[in-house]
Amino acid sequence: MRYLTAGESHGPQLTTILEGVPSGLPLTAQAINEELSRRQKGHGRGRRMQIEKDQAIINSGVRHGYTLGSPITLAVENRDFKHWTKIMGAEPLEDDSEEVKRQITRPRPGHADLNGAIKYNHRDMRNVLERSSARETTVRVAAGAVAKQLLNELGIQVGGHVIEIGGVVAEKTDYDTLKDLQERTEASPVRCLDEEAGLKMMKAIDEAKENGDSIGGIVEVIVEGMPIGVGSYVHYDRKLDAKLAAAVMSINAFKGVEIGIGFEAAHKPGSLVHDEITWNKEDGYSRKTNNAGGFEGGMTTGMPVVVRGVMKPIPTLYKPLQSVDIDSKEAFQASIERSDSCAVPAASVVAEAVVAWELAAALVEQFGSDNIERMKENIARHNQQASDF
Repeated sequence: MRYLTAGESHGPQLTTILEGVPSGLPLTAQAINEELSRRQKGHGRGRRMQIEKDQAIINSGVRHGYTLGSPITLAVENRDFKHWTKIMGAEPLEDDSEEVKRQITRPRPGHADLNGAIKYNHRDMRNVLERSSARETTVRVAAGAVAKQLLNELGIQVGGHVIEIGGVVAEKTDYDTLKDLQERTEASPVRCLDEEAGLKMMKAIDEAKENGDSIGGIVEVIVEGMPIGVGSYVHYDRKLDAKLAAAVMSINAFKGVEIGIGFEAAHKPGSLVHDEITWNKEDGYSRKTNNAGGFEGGMTTGMPVVVRGVMKPIPTLYKPLQSVDIDSKEAFQASIERSDSCAVPAASVVAEAVVAWELAAALVEQFGSDNIERMKENIARHNQQASDF
């Protein structure tokens, strides 16, 4: 499976085309819209979340509630586009128009503005910031919603939560079941399992906003039900944990990824890192611990997949940092675009989406892409063989 996204932050719409989704998968716009709604929630979100109520339109690949096996096209309208029709319109402008005079020539530190302008030879950096905006993650969440539907059909569940914001760390992260995690994080404004830490996180976000600043954090995605041996040790580019790391790093403002205990493994001896193997007749092979986060040799172990991502503070600040005008070369304070003071809770939802997509794509590659029922049969045979091995 693969997907392609298109669209600008203040353009008419965002679009994604999904290829390789098996036929026969139950899919409705409502299921996608529920995930889009989750992305828009969270303490610290800006005014745009009040303007836009993201709704997906299924334009192809689905008939009467089931996928056809053909490419799926999803579109999400930007309702705020009516205020940007001249600035973001596709038609040429007169050289002396107000829109041309309002070009952005001051790159913002921490954004793609300057590098992108140099790469694509844009004197107006709105051409860069409109596409590099995190608004693009809207349709990645839509694609992830489809992937979650596929995983759910295969008995695989995805959950995510926030474990740190602005230096406030969640200490109580235990949960009974993944459903319990999902319900508790949905009830939290910062998607945190630790209620006390959640309150402190919200306070930190409010303080950052009052100071015209922003803060980042760490999110964790957990997936239960993956079969053993999905991925490959044979080639570097087929290692599934590597694909997950790349997917999470591709999320706007993410600067680091770890799987399982990750960087903590550097401080421990091997005897306290590697997961001992067990076997019983009912469950087959398992591990006493899950420090590896569900992966060994680029393949799933059958244990829960655990992936964490680090999100830096959003670089658009209401107390702007210094920059340089690319026309005059004079120092200025960077321009301000509408922004959030913290988007870590929303980023948790995006992380769920990209992880779900990579796992679903790996399953489709390994167990067949034509029809969901055949996939179920192939996975059932694989699981039985693994148990009998």
